[in-house]
Amino acid sequence: MTLPTPEVTPLNEAYWAGLAAGELRFQHCPHCGHRWLPARRECPACLREGAAWEKAAGTGQVISWVVYHTAYHDAFRDRLPYNVAIVELDEGPRLITNILAPHESIAAGMRVRLELQSDFGVNLPRFAPVGAA
Repeated sequence: MTLPTPEVTPLNEAYWAGLAAGELRFQHCPHCGHRWLPARRECPACLREGAAWEKAAGTGQVISWVVYHTAYHDAFRDRLPYNVAIVELDEGPRLITNILAPHESIAAGMRVRLELQSDFGVNLPRFAPVGAA
């Protein structure tokens, strides 16, 4: 079974194009400066439209994580157990991702860096501990 693929829309196209080009992008508001993911038409802070896309530095910290021992989609069964984490980028946006490290070594506050990985032809943002080879 193959993994589900993302639905690329005009709203999130810049995000997926960035990943395909080897960079992680997030939106920022030119009116109030707020930065966020996932893509949306209006700023979640001031509700004004006109968001721009910005390239992330690719570093951040783990906020929270969980290790899954049950596959909630058949395509993930061969990956059990796997982790799902919330990473806060240094620029502020948070995203749901995976940490490329032994589960027992993951900790809140752990510094991580972006590592793009291709899964069935789609680049996905994953993170490894800072200092890991």
